[in-house]
Amino acid sequence: MTSDEKYMKEAIRQAKKALALNEVPIGCVIVSGDKIIARGYNRRKTDKNTLAHAELNAIKKASKKLGDWRLEGCTIYVTLEPCQMCSGAIVQARLDRLVIGCMSPKSGCAGSIINLLQMDAFNHKVEITKGILETECSEMLSGFFTKLRANSSVIE
Repeated sequence: MTSDEKYMKEAIRQAKKALALNEVPIGCVIVSGDKIIARGYNRRKTDKNTLAHAELNAIKKASKKLGDWRLEGCTIYVTLEPCQMCSGAIVQARLDRLVIGCMSPKSGCAGSIINLLQMDAFNHKVEITKGILETECSEMLSGFFTKLRANSSVIE
């Protein structure tokens, strides 16, 4: 198992916490020096807060742990390609690297719709690695949405 797979498994563990809350199962970990310094999972519905994405929750914890808003030298692992808000936060936090489980063709901003992480106009670019444990990440998300659609049709 590669270190990327090892840390993506930890991000998947976080996504399962979101799933247990009936949230979209997205999880994230931030690694510095081969050690997890922060974890996060999607809590938008639970917290009734549009900002409660896995990445933002983890970035906030990592910044507190390191005592700095700059997360240079860190890698962020996310089960689903980040949205525009989270991609912007990753650039702003100066994370060195992003590792993605599966892509998000309808809302992803690390290459699917636009790549905010590597735009020449910004003062920081983030290295991107895609498709780590892609099947496991993708199946968890598609299973969640299949169940959600089936349950909503029963209600209607």
